[in-house]
Amino acid sequence: MTDREAGGVPRISTLDNGVTVITDAMPHLATASLGIWVGAGARDERPDEHGISHLLEHMAFKGTRRRSARAIAEEIEAVGGDINAATSVEHTAYHARVLGEDVPLAIDVLADILTEPAFDAEELAREHNVIVQEIGAALDTPDDLVFDLFQERAFPEQAIGRSILGTPETVRSFGPAQLQAYLDRNYRGPRAIVAAAGAVEHERVVAEVAGRLARFPAEAKPEPAAARYQGGTRIGGGRDLEQAHLLVGLEGLSFRDPGFHALQIFTNVLGGGMSSRLFQEVRESRGLCYSVYSFHWAYGDSGLFGIYAGTDGGDVSELTDVVIDQIGQCSETMSEAELARSKAQAKVGLLTALESSGARADQLARQMLAFGRPIPLEEIVARLEAVTLADARAAGRRLLGQGRPTFVALGPGKTLETAARIVERLDVKAA
Repeated sequence: MTDREAGGVPRISTLDNGVTVITDAMPHLATASLGIWVGAGARDERPDEHGISHLLEHMAFKGTRRRSARAIAEEIEAVGGDINAATSVEHTAYHARVLGEDVPLAIDVLADILTEPAFDAEELAREHNVIVQEIGAALDTPDDLVFDLFQERAFPEQAIGRSILGTPETVRSFGPAQLQAYLDRNYRGPRAIVAAAGAVEHERVVAEVAGRLARFPAEAKPEPAAARYQGGTRIGGGRDLEQAHLLVGLEGLSFRDPGFHALQIFTNVLGGGMSSRLFQEVRESRGLCYSVYSFHWAYGDSGLFGIYAGTDGGDVSELTDVVIDQIGQCSETMSEAELARSKAQAKVGLLTALESSGARADQLARQMLAFGRPIPLEEIVARLEAVTLADARAAGRRLLGQGRPTFVALGPGKTLETAARIVERLDVKAA
């Protein structure tokens, strides 16, 4: 096992099988947030495993060889704690919040659910039904469904483009053997991070983890297939919807790309808050919608930039036209004041994470998975400050220069087809 420090805080240790333990002591807190983050998610699924990452996360709390599902909940809640998990495209997290004195218990429970899962057939059948209902709820919620369709259209016929939930058919097809095979293939030491923040003692956390996660194999897990952004159009009409839900997108950047921070700032200036260009022009000046914003999802080898808006069917064409114009205008006329405001918002977001043990543990784990080290606040701030107005404008032009837009729309009216033609103005390669 190796041990090192990054500027004194946080502290990092690596176990012999590659599991990394990172802690950040916050002396003013009496509670601790901790968890196990695994660098495997929906994009690690094989073609016949659509939705298995999410199902595995659900089954984590349905019993182990030592604990029943009820015992897991009761042991954590008996000390006033809580426990939860989440699945994303590139990682899965299992985390808990407890008093500092109960950190060993939380580690024991979290390690138990990942190293000794029971995968009981009756519990699995029940969880099949739970997730099928979750899928149904997502399908009935257009402002959720449109994002799944957007990801699928941007990255078609790839694991990274499929919905995390899976389909009723795929979810019901998974038995204990498939779950165990997926876990064995992807839950391995080199891509497992134990992060803890708050009332924690590094040596104690390391000792507890070393005794409980030694079963994780030391060999690296298989790398997922490289992302292939394609873009395209998908329009869904015929539903009894009051609003049209629109997503316009372009290929983004990996979080490892040198231009990442410049694009984040561009995205925020364009549609990141009430002072953003989209909010002020589309909602405040023209009253075309209630909700409009831009976002940038960054992955290890790709990214996806997008703008969402929900509007009345009769306003779709005008709204789309304004949105497209605003992307171009922002890339040419962004001001120093807008740049400074975006940087200030980013700094507050970073500082907010330092004030919450849960956000801090999540931040540290994600940084370790992405970069293999925690990124000091000063370094991130320096990277943000280094972005010039020319850089931020260039990020917008780079975005537009790639062409191949993604457009997904759900809702009433024939104007969705007109909106799709408006979005084609972004396809510079076709033009």
